[in-house]
Amino acid sequence: MKPALSHIQLLNFSTEKGNQIDSISLSYELFGPALGTAPVVLVNHALTGNSTVCGAAGWWSDLIGPQKVIDTHKYSILAFNIPGNGYDGQQIENYKDWQCKDVARLFLEGLKALNIKQLFAVIGGSLGGGIAWEMAVLAPNLTQHLIPVASDWKATDWLIANCLIQEKLLLNSSQPVHDARMHAMLCYRTPASFKARFKRTTNEALKIFNVESWLLHHGKKLQERFQVSSYLLMNQLLKSIAVDQNTENVRALLKSIKAQIHLVAVDSDLFFTAEENRETYMLLGSEKASYHEIKSIHGHDAFLIEYKQLQKILTPIFN
Repeated sequence: MKPALSHIQLLNFSTEKGNQIDSISLSYELFGPALGTAPVVLVNHALTGNSTVCGAAGWWSDLIGPQKVIDTHKYSILAFNIPGNGYDGQQIENYKDWQCKDVARLFLEGLKALNIKQLFAVIGGSLGGGIAWEMAVLAPNLTQHLIPVASDWKATDWLIANCLIQEKLLLNSSQPVHDARMHAMLCYRTPASFKARFKRTTNEALKIFNVESWLLHHGKKLQERFQVSSYLLMNQLLKSIAVDQNTENVRALLKSIKAQIHLVAVDSDLFFTAEENRETYMLLGSEKASYHEIKSIHGHDAFLIEYKQLQKILTPIFN
């Protein structure tokens, strides 16, 4: 069962590409103390995620909750749904009109509507981290701590290439969400992760390899809960992450952020690589940023798997 969502109605929004929207609903959930009574932590969800970040159905409940590293007794936890992710029933069909920066601007408008002038932290994984980067560049005084996890401030050529294949699968496959998800799992994990888990074993009932059975299962599960329009939009947002298209402007924009920046990479991430994050750290310098690396064979999805390592990284920030 989906939770009762709160909604903010935003009027007269114009996308970066000039598409005029008379009214758009921004849905959200709040966990912990009421707004205005505790420091606020904004959590941005990833491609197939949503605003339910903690509790029994929470996708980051190992990190967020009572007496967890991000403690809902100490912090007000706010999470918006990316409009069009389908969690609130809202659909966006014209996905090509949208960019990651549009979502960052909508989230900033949402904070303004809630009278939140500053955040203690904004944290996001994958696409959510990209949105966090965009927000911090648009509003350099927004937050004390910026924590992009398994993410980056731009989509690389490799990521854009993967997004193109995802889009083609979503537009041309007879089982679009199912098949796109199967392909995506190859980007989210690694050969070493598959080897450790499956060891070329077979599913005797289905007469196929267990790795094939696992991929088919993931395709089926997402197909049951995710719409094609949502997947197309999230994929478009992912490939459009870019705080600025002009590389010469990027250094100044990133350095304008007033927050302490905590870069969290995964050493085996094929999607948002550790190497790109290390380059960002070198650009920012140790006074502005800190760099942390999760060690895992599981690739990009390690930010959803390696909770103990992530807890260790986050604990000094939230204590």
